[in-house]
Amino acid sequence: MGVFLRNDNWYISFFYKGRRIKEKVGPSKSLAKKALKKRETEVAEEKFLDVRKIRRVRFSELAKDYLRLHAQGKKSFRSHYQVCLKNLEQFFANSYLHEITSKRIEDYKMEIRKSGASEATANRRLACLKNMFTKAIDWHMADDNPVRKVKLYKENNQRVHYLEDEELSRLLENCSAPLRAVIFFAINTGMRKGEIQKLKWNEINFNQGYIAITETKNGEVRYAPMNDTIREVLVSIRKHPASPYVFCSKDGEPYDFRKSFETALRKSGILDFRFHDLRHTFASHLAMKGVDLNTIRELLGHKSLDMTLRYSHLSKDHKMRAVSILDKHVPKVSPAPLLTDKAKSVESITSLELVS
Repeated sequence: MGVFLRNDNWYISFFYKGRRIKEKVGPSKSLAKKALKKRETEVAEEKFLDVRKIRRVRFSELAKDYLRLHAQGKKSFRSHYQVCLKNLEQFFANSYLHEITSKRIEDYKMEIRKSGASEATANRRLACLKNMFTKAIDWHMADDNPVRKVKLYKENNQRVHYLEDEELSRLLENCSAPLRAVIFFAINTGMRKGEIQKLKWNEINFNQGYIAITETKNGEVRYAPMNDTIREVLVSIRKHPASPYVFCSKDGEPYDFRKSFETALRKSGILDFRFHDLRHTFASHLAMKGVDLNTIRELLGHKSLDMTLRYSHLSKDHKMRAVSILDKHVPKVSPAPLLTDKAKSVESITSLELVS
């Protein structure tokens, strides 16, 4: 191990895992000595990265392969990652993968927040980057995942917005027939938007009265029981002769109801409401009708009860109705008259005499 001169340039020499490694530094001997000390420290702390063993892959190359191989055939998934990748590429530009360290990712994390994006948006982009490096390791394009050392932002994901009966009636009145069927489905099953769009006729069991939901968030199949409303909705839908989907457009592709839903909300005067909030509506109304949280958890497909607790809230009207029940069952007793100061004194003396 040491420094040596060759053709007017200084080199360093050191051993890593039993192999001798040589690196060119430049014309400065002092810089070569500093570089050698740095390498010795990295080797001692097991932080040395032998870039010669890794394919020199630029981030743009990984992004292209990731979108092509990982998001192929998934329209909504693909569009989501296209947005994330565009933002990631703007920051990491032509960087090689081995140059993207946890510190650079921390810098990127700060840039996201400076741009005005939310903690949730930042976390989604970091999650995308983390998954990209996981795939890069599988594809032998990288040797490490630097995102693992970066902490995500703490999110406030307890947003719960649901429709009262009057709001729901107003929304349904302003829907087209196909959209009305979708909304009935959402508020009677608790299914997510993507789950409804990808639902197929062969996943519905009329005899046993359940729906097999295969396109789930966690990849596990769950089963939703059908009530009479859902049966009526399914019977009313005209099956497309060339499409397996329950809710589909004229060309047989899954029904994209985003614009129709936004229009219905606008006509109904309902603000700050997402389609996912119909899932909140489903769970909240079950809780208000007295259904236990564990049953609601199973219907929503949650792994733990913690996620379900946010749906257990009750509306103010429901709380008022709850306490009003006591008016009919608690015995009516007239409030005791207020005692005068003199009466209080007499009462106190009597109490003392009884004690003595």
